Amino acid sequence: MARIAILVSSWPRGAIQRLMLNLAAEFAAAGHRVDLLAPRGQPPAEGLPDGVRLLELAPRLASLPGVRRHKRWFVPLALPALVAYLGRERPAALLSGGEWPNVVSLLGRRLAGGSTRMVVSEHIHVGASTAGTAQRKRRHLLPWLMARLYPRAAAVVAVSEGVRQDLLARFPLSPAQVHTIYNPVITPALLAARDAPLDDPWFTPGAPPVLLNVAQLRVQKDQATLLRAFAQIRQQRPARLLILGEGNQRGPLETLARELGIAADVRLAGFVPNPLAYMRRAAVFVLSSAWEGLPTVLIEALACGCPVVSSDCPSGPREILDGGRYGRLTPVGDANTLAAAIVANLHAPINRVGLEERGMAFSAASAAGQYLRLLLPQSINLSAPNS
Repeated sequence: MARIAILVSSWPRGAIQRLMLNLAAEFAAAGHRVDLLAPRGQPPAEGLPDGVRLLELAPRLASLPGVRRHKRWFVPLALPALVAYLGRERPAALLSGGEWPNVVSLLGRRLAGGSTRMVVSEHIHVGASTAGTAQRKRRHLLPWLMARLYPRAAAVVAVSEGVRQDLLARFPLSPAQVHTIYNPVITPALLAARDAPLDDPWFTPGAPPVLLNVAQLRVQKDQATLLRAFAQIRQQRPARLLILGEGNQRGPLETLARELGIAADVRLAGFVPNPLAYMRRAAVFVLSSAWEGLPTVLIEALACGCPVVSSDCPSGPREILDGGRYGRLTPVGDANTLAAAIVANLHAPINRVGLEERGMAFSAASAAGQYLRLLLPQSINLSAPNS
């Protein structure tokens, strides 16, 4: 069996990390040896699957002066350690996830030499994520590096067709080189987690319906539009808004909630280890993002049978919801339409079984089979569907 390496920015927390861990478990179940690589990290609380090991490339990076305040540089600074790993272990394939890990993995492979097959995965709509003035440095540096390095990959995985089309329009990549593989979200562990008990007074019988958002508190996730929409909803009926996640927008969002007069019915609960138990019980799951790649939380909400309202952002929600068949889509940044769609969901009966069935289409086993055909095209051994 082959050795496969997977590089991300850190372990274990983060959406990309969870997805890569799902892939690692499937690869190991097929008999392959898997190395999870990151500049620094620790095993997830539930432990690592058999056949998977975690390697910290540069665990002392955080102790360097000034580095702790600039975590984005952890991955670039780990380049020498990655080169040493590739020269020592010679994995058959290296899969990376995220822009900086992708760039560094391709640089590392070039410096290390050898025959390691490179596959990079893009999890964000690059055009949308680099469009704002706040992203000035990203708009110049990362796309410049990606344009020069991504063509060197044996394959580039886009997590949605929208991401694929953006990559082809933006970088010198051939259509045959870029493959759409939906995220490996649904696992037996996820299905068990959604039915875990939940002790939260907002979810007791007779309490007002709870609208749920699960996302980092960042400009990208546009919870400000969600708060403005919720203020309109509260003028019409009782409801509560629960936001699970942490980030640098907590202060501005708390201020906005007070200014809108809805602070008593809004809770910014921070990071929680099992948001699926909340998705299982929420009245409506709301995604308000300005841009995405293929939002995992939207798939998780469907798998939990939770009715969904989402911004029609680039990219992913329209594909996940099949053009609106499995949830309402609203224009980005439009609080009025978002409020109306949420109210319509609160009043309309929803076929939760149909939502769960749609979520099951994004299984980890199916995605792993597609990834392995790119990583190890000469030696495939995984009993996963070919879909």
